[in-house]
Amino acid sequence: MTQRGTLGVAVIGTGRMGADHVRRLDEVVGGAHVAAVVDIDGDRAEAIAGRLDGATAYTDPAAAMAAADVDAVLIASPGPAHEAALLEALDRDLPVLCEKPLTPDAASALRVLEAETRLGHRRVQVGFMRRYDAEYMRLKSLLDAGDFGRTLMLHCRHRNTSTPPGFTEQMMINDSVVHEIDATRWLLDQEITAVTVLKPTPSSAAPGALSDPQFVLFETSGGAVVDVEIFVNCGFGYQVRCEAVGERGTALIGDAHGLTVNAAGRWGGEIAPDFRQRFEDAYDREVRHWVDATRRGLVEGPSVWDGYAAAVVCEAGVRAQTAGTRVAVELPERPVMYR
Repeated sequence: MTQRGTLGVAVIGTGRMGADHVRRLDEVVGGAHVAAVVDIDGDRAEAIAGRLDGATAYTDPAAAMAAADVDAVLIASPGPAHEAALLEALDRDLPVLCEKPLTPDAASALRVLEAETRLGHRRVQVGFMRRYDAEYMRLKSLLDAGDFGRTLMLHCRHRNTSTPPGFTEQMMINDSVVHEIDATRWLLDQEITAVTVLKPTPSSAAPGALSDPQFVLFETSGGAVVDVEIFVNCGFGYQVRCEAVGERGTALIGDAHGLTVNAAGRWGGEIAPDFRQRFEDAYDREVRHWVDATRRGLVEGPSVWDGYAAAVVCEAGVRAQTAGTRVAVELPERPVMYR
């Protein structure tokens, strides 16, 4: 794909994230259009495609990828469906933006890694959108500049207002802390080598048997220590915070609340209700970056290796969560293609 023309994108999955990406491609991001809408619910796919110019509805991802007007694929289906769609796209040598997780477990992520390695070039960007958030990008630049010396610690918090029915303790790691896993690896340019999970007395707002909040501790290959407070039923809003502690200084992101109001004897700001409001600009920037790079024939951003490494750390985190002990993370040597 060259810079000429627009990118015809097949969006696979039209749930909350998929529908939002359809809107983003149709209304926000230039240089691309939605050529295909894929969902197991054919009526839903038809309804969404019917609102777009030139979009065709499908229930089969492979059929959509075979369409002549599809140049690239955006995967936003549930995680268990990712592997089949990714392997189909790689078999067709189509560029992909895949929402996290790459796949739900390390074994399937490894199969995708091996398939892309056999292809001999990158085709997949994984949707770790915090790398495209303005605050995270600024923190990354600051740490890379080295003005604070070596980064010794990261202090992170990740709070959600509430959890939906069926939310499990394992999902606290796999769906929530996975973002801190990728952010840690990216900010520090180090691998995570061990995970420990501590559980304080659960909040009275925690539903059922969910032990919430939890305290997750990472050790890294460069000797840094990272702590993550994960509190998924805090009740008051969505908050993500990261403080980097260096040898000669600290830097904090995530505490800015935008508009501040003084009225009726009180002052205060707003807390985002969920991740979509907090990271809307990051999602826009991520998809725009993917479209622009793909039109230039490039694949940039978080790689299949990043998705695989996150899956391996998540599995170690769930074992640590269950056993209450420190669990080492074992990664194979990173393939040359991802260095």
